[in-house]
Amino acid sequence: MSEEILINVTPSETRVALVENGMLQEVMIERSSRRGYVGNIYKGRVSRVLPGMQAAFVDVGLERAAFLHASDIHRAVGNGQEPQDAPDITELVSEGGDVVVQVIKDPISSKGARLTTHISIPSRFLVLMPYSQQVGVSVRIEDEEERQRLRTLLQDAMSEEETHGYIVRTNAEGVDQFAIRADLAYLKKLWEKIREDVGAAEAGDCVYEDLSLDLRALRDTMTADVDRVRIDATDSYRRVIGFAQRFIPQWAGRIELFSDDRPIFDLYGVEDDIQNALRRHVPLKSGGHIVFDQTEAMTTIDVNTGGFIGHRNLEETIFKTNLEAAQTIARQLRLRNLGGIIIIDFIDMTDEDHKVQLLRTLQKALAKDHAKTFISNISPLGLVEMTRKRTTESLERVLCEPCPACSGRGTMKTAETIVFEIFREITRAVRQFEATELLVMAAPTVVDRILDEESATLADLEGQIAKTIRFQSEDQYTQEQFDVVLL
Repeated sequence: MSEEILINVTPSETRVALVENGMLQEVMIERSSRRGYVGNIYKGRVSRVLPGMQAAFVDVGLERAAFLHASDIHRAVGNGQEPQDAPDITELVSEGGDVVVQVIKDPISSKGARLTTHISIPSRFLVLMPYSQQVGVSVRIEDEEERQRLRTLLQDAMSEEETHGYIVRTNAEGVDQFAIRADLAYLKKLWEKIREDVGAAEAGDCVYEDLSLDLRALRDTMTADVDRVRIDATDSYRRVIGFAQRFIPQWAGRIELFSDDRPIFDLYGVEDDIQNALRRHVPLKSGGHIVFDQTEAMTTIDVNTGGFIGHRNLEETIFKTNLEAAQTIARQLRLRNLGGIIIIDFIDMTDEDHKVQLLRTLQKALAKDHAKTFISNISPLGLVEMTRKRTTESLERVLCEPCPACSGRGTMKTAETIVFEIFREITRAVRQFEATELLVMAAPTVVDRILDEESATLADLEGQIAKTIRFQSEDQYTQEQFDVVLL
């Protein structure tokens, strides 16, 4: 498998694309005016405690107060482990108290950031957990011998007085003891610096900020499968090379400066893939299609056969379409960065073996997803319920905003509906206020309909209220906007 990381940098925006075998699998976007907060550590102040929700709101200097649940608050006892009984929020924090917290979810839609006091700081190969004493290895490293080797390397590198916990990351697979020791020393120094900064900080101050996107991409997605990293900005290239030479010198030779006249994302077709990922409909090679609908509560995905009729029988046609859809859905979930609850409505199948194969195909296609996923069995209604861990906004929410005409509904009231609303508003207005005549300002399509198809109704209305009604077309009005002015 051929993998490449493409990094496109402009003064206001950084974009990273992960391409596998020529196909875009994942895209990350960070804008200088709106950087994400996940991983940042703050000295916060508790602004409100909610015993009924077992949670608190914490002011960390962001636009909205952040949310801290009792289960996300560290409670150490004598042996460094946490007690097993359910915590009570009123015993853990109090209004006006200071607390050191880390952001685990960015503010999404109308919700504030999600916080934890279980601090974790990643490096290239390790994750430091300063309030824990556990030592673990990423579950994505499946080979038991390699897991034991890495655990032994880490334990040998740790001093007897070690009071922190660590997790060996997936990226550490195959590394030697020197790399583990270097990461360990780096994390210790970094944590000491953070502790010093916390002592000097005021409530609401950020005491640790995660790396910029280009460096995070190298830290989190660079693996042995990545053939090369191509960067189209000289400053970013120098920064990434310096980072690589310090932490992953064996892979620094795979990083290169892209200097072609054609934009790097255009050359790989990434721009087209991003545009297509913002559309509801995704066509399948078989002739079927998939429809994605993202709502506040969940994302629904509908699979349709479309024009695909197959060559054997209906069941085989449906099975083939569903298999193709499963692989496409897995890719689109990563590409669109969809998270939370996801409901997939595959085409109904009667063969139980086909259902089992479909779930296996979906699970296999999601195996390389960096976000944690959980898939349930096919329900009696033929639906597959799954979850995908969401820490940042989806691609659509990053790049788009609700339509000002329909307020994000996806539909608009017809001109006929607006006409009848205007007539009701006129009747309501003349009953409440005195006026000699009325002026109605509305969109041209609405005014045209009133003066054409609804002219007889208008005449009857003027007779009922005994007043003249004038109309004025407003090109700037959307179809649903109108004003009734009493003159």
